[in-house]
Amino acid sequence: MHIFANPVRFLQLARPLTGWCGWIGAVLVVAGLGAGLFLTPPDYLQGETVRIMYLHVPSAWLGMAGWGGIAVASIMELVWRHPLAGIAARAVALPGAVFTGICLATGSIWGRPTWGTWWEWDGRLTSMLVLLFVYIAYIALAEAEADRGGQGRIAAIFGIVGVVNLPIIHFSVLWWRTLHQGESIGITGSSIAGSILWPLPVALVGFTLLFVSIVLMRMRAMLARQKVEARLRRMGTEP
Repeated sequence: MHIFANPVRFLQLARPLTGWCGWIGAVLVVAGLGAGLFLTPPDYLQGETVRIMYLHVPSAWLGMAGWGGIAVASIMELVWRHPLAGIAARAVALPGAVFTGICLATGSIWGRPTWGTWWEWDGRLTSMLVLLFVYIAYIALAEAEADRGGQGRIAAIFGIVGVVNLPIIHFSVLWWRTLHQGESIGITGSSIAGSILWPLPVALVGFTLLFVSIVLMRMRAMLARQKVEARLRRMGTEP
């Protein structure tokens, strides 16, 4: 990863990747959601509400994967002093929080006809809500530290500590009695019928590529802002 420590080298790669990931991701998202909404049959138990899965599952994946990315970037920032690691972590935080919020919203919409309630203090739902609050806390902490001229170490430590919540989210349906259904998709197979499942990987890859594109755009914007601020500081010190 140190090959991309130079912002110029990183930008040379990030500029084309932003467009490619964005456009390919958008096409796959439209294809996956379109197929899920119009080409797959309703579930024999859940009926039409099963179609929420094509947005809910990618959102849950990206909410958790986003914090995993923050934790990895925070380790790189603290241990290897990677100059772009802190920027990457801050760039991931906002889209990660948005997808976590979408996951909670779609889960509540699915839960109303399925459980008879919009919200339940279920292990999976509660731990996912905690993740949203952790995202918000990280964003606020990173902004406050940047305003004080800090080096981002406090935010990086918080990013590593917050990863503790990810296994709790993953194993919550196994550790506690819960309304949330168990794992439907595993390494050995899936309990979801293939006629319903097939658009999900398409949507999942599409949303992931869109997420990557958004993160790259945010990193480029942050680097541009740093460059402008550095130039203004130099201009302010010139006689």
